[in-house]
Amino acid sequence: MKLDRQTYKNKSQTEIVMTAIYPLTQQADSYLEELADSLSVTDTAYEAAERSYTSLGNWLCRDQSSVKTFNPKVYVQGSFALGTTLRPITDEGEYDLDSVCEFQTVSMGQLTQEDLKIRLGREVEAYRKSRSMEKPLHESRRCWTLHYADEARFHMDVVPALPNGEKLRVLLERASYKTDLAQTGIVITDNERLDYRVLTDQWPRSNPLGYVEWFKQKIEAQFQTRMMMLAEQAKASVEDIPEYRVRTPLQGAIILLKNHRDLRCEAAACDRPISIILTTLAARAYKSEATIGQALATILDTMDDHIEVRDQQAWIANPSDPFENFADKWAEFPEREEAFHAWLARARRDFAALARETDRQRIVEVAKAAAGETAVRRADEAFRGGSRGVRAAGAAPAAGLGFPDTPRVPSSPRGFA
Repeated sequence: MKLDRQTYKNKSQTEIVMTAIYPLTQQADSYLEELADSLSVTDTAYEAAERSYTSLGNWLCRDQSSVKTFNPKVYVQGSFALGTTLRPITDEGEYDLDSVCEFQTVSMGQLTQEDLKIRLGREVEAYRKSRSMEKPLHESRRCWTLHYADEARFHMDVVPALPNGEKLRVLLERASYKTDLAQTGIVITDNERLDYRVLTDQWPRSNPLGYVEWFKQKIEAQFQTRMMMLAEQAKASVEDIPEYRVRTPLQGAIILLKNHRDLRCEAAACDRPISIILTTLAARAYKSEATIGQALATILDTMDDHIEVRDQQAWIANPSDPFENFADKWAEFPEREEAFHAWLARARRDFAALARETDRQRIVEVAKAAAGETAVRRADEAFRGGSRGVRAAGAAPAAGLGFPDTPRVPSSPRGFA
């Protein structure tokens, strides 16, 4: 059974409706690539992030480390790992780098969640002092946060974790789910759980590497195409091109959608659609389109088709652990579900208006509603300066596609894939 939403209402009960289907012009499609480029993280930021989590990993594995025998492995997760991180709106804004520290030779029966978090915290604090970081180490519910110097403009969340791949595989196998992503499963700490200080084998599950692998499978075809194009433009071998320099249409579309959500969603900040929901639905809707404009058209048209209903509850399954529902808070806070559908209706209208334009000046003006003044200004400055990034130089756009701007009758749920 699929959620039936042909029209949506905001908190004042005003109906939000769509109008018509507009063609996607080549000029608009090309401009969407420029917009995504202006909103994307710079190569410098990616390189700084990579140095930071690599440096922390080296510190934890040094001979004097109190956790060296646990064989710690630090890796990035979240939007940095997916290539969907938004560049801050202002030059003073901070990047949020999410990372995991997985202790590979420890199991849940050997220590409590609190023990693990404290052990990691001591080493991260020692690392902070050794690097003369002025801002104090901050503890959150599931992680430690390192705040780098103001000029670095980012902070790093470090989540302590233990391996859980085999147990996740068995759990999925018993429920007849696919197990190909299970081996990277982990368990993490949560200081709000009642068993936080109790020796137990029921820690919170997670699988960020499995999710990244699933996402990479979605973009594989276009990733290889654009990697080869970049190598050809740079007159270099494919091996010489860093992966973070390749932006596929799906990644660009997600960046545009997240930015639109931040700027145009009228709901309270706590009720806005979370990034993991936007990313998961977009990836499921994506059909390997060759340009960002084509990808957006398909995603906006069909992303809500991938919301299941289980026991009268909206369900957006985590592809790396289908027992987890990314929309689990919607039942408790129905305004969050309403906010998602209202935002989607707005996004359909705003991008449809941009998609039909052919004159660049008109495109620039209309784009302000979809992407904001800052992104439009940055894109225009890059265009006028002739510095359009190679990441944006994708395949030629195809005419004739359209953005949905009419009420749709949702189809039946399509499962996880």
